[in-house]
Order: sequence, then C-alpha cells, then structure tokens
Amino acid sequence: MKLKKFSNTEQKIYDLVFPVVNSLGYLVWDVRFEKKGADWELTVFIDKETDGITIDDCEKVTTPVSDLLDEHDPIPQSYRLSISSPGLEADLIRKSHFDACVGCEVRVRGIRNFDDGSREVVGVLMDWDKDSVTIRTAQEPEQSVMLPFSGIAFVKLYFEF
Repeated sequence: MKLKKFSNTEQKIYDLVFPVVNSLGYLVWDVRFEKKGADWELTVFIDKETDGITIDDCEKVTTPVSDLLDEHDPIPQSYRLSISSPGLEADLIRKSHFDACVGCEVRVRGIRNFDDGSREVVGVLMDWDKDSVTIRTAQEPEQSVMLPFSGIAFVKLYFEF
C-alpha cells in the first residue's frame, strides 16, 4: 500500500473548500477528482467530531461548496460534484487520515498472509510512519504488531456491526 497524495486539482479544491466546510462545523476528510466512465466526478468527503454524517449534513455543505466552485471555476472541464461521508469503515489512504486515527480501531488486510498466518488484523492503530503501521491487536493476550505498508492491501476504520 502506498499513501496517496492529492493531485494538483485535488489540492487546489481542498485549499479552496476547507475554510467553507470548516466554518459550517465539518472536517474535510478527503477530496477525490476521478474519471468515472465518460464523466469526471469531484467528491468532497466530510466528517464531524460527533454523530457521523447524515444526508442533511451533505445537503447543508453542497450549496456553499457548489457556489464557491462556480465563483472560482478551478476545474476547466465539466464534472459532477458530490458531497459524501467517508463512511463508518473509511479507507485510510492519506497521511492526514493516519494522523487523525491514531487510537482508533482499524482493520488491516494483507496482500498475503501475515507472519501469524492471518490475512487480516483488527486492533487499535497505535502509531505509523512512512514505512509501517503499529497495531495493538484485540486478541488475547494483547500485543502490538508492526506491519509494513509494502505488505498491506488496505487499512480501514473498523466498526463491529
């Protein structure tokens, strides 16, 4: 797994919408500008400290962000704007995600089985650096394992249903 960086367009959008989204009481979790079939889609993922994101929250953010993008016109081609929640089991793909989620429960899936023979590890994200993540496992006895990014398929927030 490689940590993702914003493209130039995504960074430009992030810098533009961050103050507006923040002033409405939300966090910008991520910005993605992606080709979907024949069309381009700009998705701004929002979050907040408590209660999760609802459709009403997305609706509350859509108009101010849309108006701001219309005013500044930072993307030359046509695109569809979407405001969304990262979801309960959000992917951790950027440095900011890992920073924000230290202390949170995560699920790590390996590209291949880990040393203990398992393909997944569930536990608390204790630390991370550019090469690896350290997870305190939920198994008994409790232990910490360091997993190299090179052997990881994904890291997601974990929510037990």
